[in-house]
Amino acid sequence: MWRLRLSKHRSHQQGSGQQRRGRLFATARSYGRMAKAFPFGGSAYTYATRSFGAGFGFLAGWSLLLDYLLLPMINYLLIGIYLNAAFPAVPAWLFIVVSIVAVTVLNLVGITAVARANYVVVGLQGLFIVLFVVLACVSISGSGTVDLLAPFRGADGAGGFPPIMAGAAILCLSYLGFDAVSTFAEKAKDPRRTIPKAIMLTTVLAGLIFLALAYISHQLLPVGTFASPDSAAIEVVGAAGGNLLVAFFTAAYIAGSLGSALTSQASVSRIIHSMGRGRVLPAVLGQLHPRLGTPAVPIILTSAVALLALVLDLTTVTSLISFGALVAFSVVNVSVIKHYFIDQNQRGPKGVVNNLLLPGAGLILTVWLWTSLSGLSFSLGLSWAGLGLAYLAVLTRGFHRPTPALELEAA
Repeated sequence: MWRLRLSKHRSHQQGSGQQRRGRLFATARSYGRMAKAFPFGGSAYTYATRSFGAGFGFLAGWSLLLDYLLLPMINYLLIGIYLNAAFPAVPAWLFIVVSIVAVTVLNLVGITAVARANYVVVGLQGLFIVLFVVLACVSISGSGTVDLLAPFRGADGAGGFPPIMAGAAILCLSYLGFDAVSTFAEKAKDPRRTIPKAIMLTTVLAGLIFLALAYISHQLLPVGTFASPDSAAIEVVGAAGGNLLVAFFTAAYIAGSLGSALTSQASVSRIIHSMGRGRVLPAVLGQLHPRLGTPAVPIILTSAVALLALVLDLTTVTSLISFGALVAFSVVNVSVIKHYFIDQNQRGPKGVVNNLLLPGAGLILTVWLWTSLSGLSFSLGLSWAGLGLAYLAVLTRGFHRPTPALELEAA
């Protein structure tokens, strides 16, 4: 789903996109390499388990579980932000609560019809992108002299690398799509060939779209501050096409966010249900509702977690999701080195480049992004990882029993 969200560092938005794409291209390549070696579901969790063992894989999967738990929340926050911007008299928290209740009910009774409607939503969003680009280009061309390099310099020529890295660290969650592609390896035809290509194609196309929209947005409205940074897209869209385009954008955006919340909550509920059924989590989470046939307790649990959207802000939630994403990216890069360079002994000139230098560069650059996260996000992310280590110690009776498997394939 396309998201035209402008951060507080919007003046550095174009550079941030370039830096982010360059750093994650190497990581996407590592995902492709591991998908070729292990064409199974589970993504980074599977690669870590196969390369380093079940214990390391459990901790990697535990970090990914944080992403899955928080992904629905980001959609509720965005719904509240944009609907409140459209209807200021109604508080954002009310839109959030209503959305959580609606999505919970739909997931409890089944979402087949809504899942089909997602195709319509994606089509509308694609149509909006075309309209926005056309109208924005018309507006820019009629504004007089156009400075083609302005988006690269930022507002008033103010540059600086730290803001670029801060934005890239938060917005790397925009590239979780290539992680999702790898989870479909078992359902793809010839996954050793098609999955790596799909991952690279997803990364390149998404990067080009993000860069193009950021560049056009900056040319259209080259300012550094907005009335509300979280809903700044409304001001940009309004500058391109007025209130009518804003209404179209808001409707498509809210519909897309609801669809994303539905599918992400369904995914994490299935994961929790599978883990409960496998006794990794309490057995009550592994039961289906006798009449509805859906994992009711996990669905309600994820909805309760989503209520944290009432007290957390968008930047904190996106940073926490990015923390989990960066853990996964780091693990996959390390797994390439372990599997190909060490275990498979592919150390010729070509092997050094493909199996050591490129994944090593991806690891270094990912860790670099890690250091740009906020202190709160870093602390909360490490606390979650520490909780996972403690829970693993309990499950294995002090690491004396085999490590149980996490059913992340359900994602």
